[in-house]
Amino acid sequence: MVNLLYLNFIIILFIPTTLSYSDVAENWQVGFQDPATPIMEGIINLHHDLMFFICIISVFVTWMLVRTLWHFEHNQNPVPSSLVHGTLIEMIWTITPAFILLIIAVPSFSLLYAMDEVISPAITIKTLGHQWYWSYEYSDYYNEDGECINFDSYMVPEEDLLIGQYRLLEVDNRMVVPINTHIRIIVSAADVLHSWAVPSLGVKCDAIPGRLNQTSLFIKREGLYYGQCSEICGINHGFMPIVVEAVALPNYVQWIFNKINE
Repeated sequence: MVNLLYLNFIIILFIPTTLSYSDVAENWQVGFQDPATPIMEGIINLHHDLMFFICIISVFVTWMLVRTLWHFEHNQNPVPSSLVHGTLIEMIWTITPAFILLIIAVPSFSLLYAMDEVISPAITIKTLGHQWYWSYEYSDYYNEDGECINFDSYMVPEEDLLIGQYRLLEVDNRMVVPINTHIRIIVSAADVLHSWAVPSLGVKCDAIPGRLNQTSLFIKREGLYYGQCSEICGINHGFMPIVVEAVALPNYVQWIFNKINE
């Protein structure tokens, strides 16, 4: 037993391996998943900044309420005050919230602008929502017959899952993209409203029949990123997951070559 553990340690320590991280919600998770894009990093940082102001304001308002209830209780203050307004205090509690909102507005507008901006995409992928699966089209690549790469992505049934795979989240065909590359995702639907959402990537784009919405990705690290349809679209709404596999550029080129020659 000791020799076996020692052997495993030697293998892990000295044999180089390529790690594949799976970004998926954990049991009893409350916070965000680990960010993999600059947009998701900005969302988390904005959340932390807002929580700072929320905590300060909550503590101050709670202190004021407790202090008021204590000092103006009828036993301690039998003669009520006749004061009905104060110009100075009213100016303070009007100007201070306005100033706080201006401080919050600057990073908020900057993040909203960054989320809507698509910077010279190197790759364009069309995502189409169906009842109840996703289909992907890589319109930048064509085979000898003039057909672009396109495939459907269905959820893997529970009885077909392999050890270590996630129930209700695995798909038979993943959307493969390269890291450190500007990617444009065009989202639409073939039947009803869907929503293409991947939490670790900071993406949630509505899929509307007859309309093309777009969003952008710039994934900074390799791994598997899991998402789900985030728009109630029918009886099997909870059974159309999304899996984005981010790989190094050489591996992506090899994947494209294999797809074209299938």
